[in-house]
Amino acid sequence: MDELDLTSAEAKATYKEIQDWVQEKYGVHVTNLNIAQVKQKHGIIERENYNKPKSSDSKQPGCLEEKVKAIEDAMRYFQMI
Repeated sequence: MDELDLTSAEAKATYKEIQDWVQEKYGVHVTNLNIAQVKQKHGIIERENYNKPKSSDSKQPGCLEEKVKAIEDAMRYFQMI
């Protein structure tokens, strides 16, 4: 695992696994951005993003509270938080 430079939380579940789990349990589609925002909220370190916005003041859409709770539930299920 050291070779891949993953944290223990990142090794627990992929974004696709979280998306599938949330879709199956809650019937809600969550995006990679939604998952990344929740991971950031909980202090889970993300790797460098190479697809950066062109302007420094660009805004990202927020994640609905319903989706935040569903993602947090999935993260608990996968023992990430």
